[in-house]
Amino acid sequence: MYLIKPDLHSRRAFLKRTGQLAFSSAALPMAMNLAAMGEAAAFNSPGDYKALVCVFLYGANDFANTVVTYDNPSYAQYLNIRGAFSASGGLALPQADLAATLLTPKVAPKDSLGVIRQFALNPAMTRMANLFNTGKAAIQLNVGPLIVPLTRDNYNSSDHKTFPRPPQLFSHNDQQSIWQSSSPEGSKIGWGGNMGDLALSSNTQSTFTCMSVTGNAVFLSGDQALQYQVTTSGAVRINAAYVSPTNVANSTYGSTAVTNVLRSLIQQSRGHKLENEYNKVAARSIAAEGAISTALASTTATTYTFPAGNSLADQLKMVARLISARNVLGAKRQVFMVSLGGFDTHDYLARDHGGFRDANNAIIPGLLGKVSEAIGAFYDATVAMGIADKVTTFTASDFGRTLASNGDGSDHGWGSHHFVVGAAVNGQSFYGTPPPVSVSDAKTGNSYNPENQWHVGQGRLLPTTSVDQFGATMAKWFGVASSEMTSVFPNINNFSGTYSSGYMGFMA
Repeated sequence: MYLIKPDLHSRRAFLKRTGQLAFSSAALPMAMNLAAMGEAAAFNSPGDYKALVCVFLYGANDFANTVVTYDNPSYAQYLNIRGAFSASGGLALPQADLAATLLTPKVAPKDSLGVIRQFALNPAMTRMANLFNTGKAAIQLNVGPLIVPLTRDNYNSSDHKTFPRPPQLFSHNDQQSIWQSSSPEGSKIGWGGNMGDLALSSNTQSTFTCMSVTGNAVFLSGDQALQYQVTTSGAVRINAAYVSPTNVANSTYGSTAVTNVLRSLIQQSRGHKLENEYNKVAARSIAAEGAISTALASTTATTYTFPAGNSLADQLKMVARLISARNVLGAKRQVFMVSLGGFDTHDYLARDHGGFRDANNAIIPGLLGKVSEAIGAFYDATVAMGIADKVTTFTASDFGRTLASNGDGSDHGWGSHHFVVGAAVNGQSFYGTPPPVSVSDAKTGNSYNPENQWHVGQGRLLPTTSVDQFGATMAKWFGVASSEMTSVFPNINNFSGTYSSGYMGFMA
């Protein structure tokens, strides 16, 4: 936990955990609200609704074939480094295929060498390109975990006290955790959960502040806020204690009487402390499942068009339904997480990642096609609900990948490019600094010259924007006060950023 500022974090943890012990005899949602009251004044929640939705791409998304360099000089370098796609290897997407997803930003970005750049999205990402070009999406360039700003000389320095590197770079599990929590694997508190801690008092039923449709993830865990997990079908119930209103056979041993007795046994007060706490948890679980099921029932008349056979779309459809039920759930501030795996493309990048043409000359949608279609459908759902400016969706991943090819894939990297989508986004714009594309040591990692400060070998991007800056920009929109920002993003004061106070400017 050395990344966390101990003077701030330990104070908050002590106060909150003291509150937890003091109110341990109360129902958890009430305890959450009471514990959150002390911080409510610092959280800017005027009563409107806002939600953040994290789309995590597990395995490390290949940045270079997602946001693809398009201007002729840079594309020529990209082609030289990655090699033209063929049956025997090579990863470079054909430039002609990029025309349909060419991005038209309000202001053309310049790289660190002052060169004006053009970009296109992967040919499978037509929906995402349309969102960008119509002002509903922005791209944060070259973002990744940092403790302090680093140059390549800093990175290579032996003075790790002055120039600390994020721990366990290039490790999947650790970098997933650092992206989500600022600490390596084993961390218990994430920045989504930290925002949830501050937002608890905004919600009538605080249990539903942080919600996952993708299983357990540290991103949504706070000191007080718990991640409430649902599936794409709805709430997770204790089956043996569930009485089906329509099918008695679904009850325990086909008997509603047995089920009702079991429900009573696992919820009643007990003299033994551990038994009593276990029954409290069971009672809260049953109550929460009932609340979610009732709320979702109110959304059945509302239809959303999501692509079939797309697991990410299924998750985002459930998020849309939960947001649609926000009034029933008493929610004003919510943080969600969904995910898609398969991005560890050491091999078969052309087949799995998407964008290349198959034997029938059709674009392979792959993973990025699923991401594009799912996020596009979700944005359309927020428009249909009239809250497109109240819901912001963003992507994240373990890390980027190498620009250099290993034959038919790419290896572990560091910085990457990510999307932010919503009507509250200052869209049709790039934020941060695009990396130059130069050949000499992107392939070999051996030779060195000033033009190659943009990476740390083999085209592993050295981030120019920190995850703290990226997240804090959304947190400020969400309602986190400046005075509480370091309790959510411990390193934010180490960065001045392109914009004031470290914020990147992509939120209206």
